[in-house]
Amino acid sequence: MVEFLKEILEVFLEAVNVTVLVFVMMTVVDWVQVYTQGKLERVIGKNRWRQYLIASFLGVVPGCTGGFLVVSLYLRRLVSFGAVTGVMIAGSGDEAFIMLGKFPKDALLLFGLLFICGVIFARIADWIFGWRKLEPCPECELSHLHEEECKCFEPKVALRFPNWKLTRYLLIGFNLFLLVLFSIGVIGEEGWEKILMISFLGFSLFIFLVVPDHYLKEHIWEHIFKRHIWRVFLWSFFAILIIALLLEQIDLESFIKAHLSWVLLISALVGIIPESGPHLIFVFLYADGLIPFSILFTSSFVQDGHQMLPLLSYTVRDSVLIKILNLIFGLLVGGALYLLNF
Repeated sequence: MVEFLKEILEVFLEAVNVTVLVFVMMTVVDWVQVYTQGKLERVIGKNRWRQYLIASFLGVVPGCTGGFLVVSLYLRRLVSFGAVTGVMIAGSGDEAFIMLGKFPKDALLLFGLLFICGVIFARIADWIFGWRKLEPCPECELSHLHEEECKCFEPKVALRFPNWKLTRYLLIGFNLFLLVLFSIGVIGEEGWEKILMISFLGFSLFIFLVVPDHYLKEHIWEHIFKRHIWRVFLWSFFAILIIALLLEQIDLESFIKAHLSWVLLISALVGIIPESGPHLIFVFLYADGLIPFSILFTSSFVQDGHQMLPLLSYTVRDSVLIKILNLIFGLLVGGALYLLNF
């Protein structure tokens, strides 16, 4: 019983560590997306290849904002069906943050391949379904990710110390505490993870110092924390726990190696689920060296986190078509990598 409780505690602490990594990186990425959002809409333009490139780039940027932006443009008929397909292929949902924290070098390679595939298969999707016409959604809530009055940079906020609200004190204090722990090596691993996290923590500290109260409440608390972080923690905890329990009960490594082709198929089928979380099992299996890169790639290719949900709420037909294409394309490319022993 004591050993079991000890194992649960270790799993809990690892899940907390993963969740902290995700929270800090999501905060930074959200701020950058908000800061540049208006410019991206103007840059994307009408040129199809430019749309594919920008949509795929927005897809590989960790988080959901890039996918939501492309979907919002599609609902206004400003980008093509292929561009939406490309952003869904390139996107990996919240898992992207965890991959950057667990294996940054491999994650960057994965993102690069997904970007290339997003561009290529976006063109193929338009070649197949480019004739489709979508009725625009002129009053859709997704037409603008953020209202014009929503600011994410207000340097004077830092000068209001000590009259900050409690939320800002807590976030800054927590950020400084983590920065110290990572700097002296109490948590985190040496190498890329430490450099990456110290950089992100420094940037997130800057964000907490300069964003107005509205941004702190609506974006960081209401969006990132209440809609993402608790899910990340629960999925991380149970994914790690399941793997740990399976390792104790069966020779999981031998089982997976004996049934790799089935694991590849399962990773693609699980990718159909329009939600971040279920796919984490493959992220942790890869981090533990139990599955090859090709299976992680297939899972990441087919799944898109919850970027599909806004499109699904407006057009089920287009959502299903994109999911079918991504499943077929993902199995083709992932299967080829598998056969090449990647």
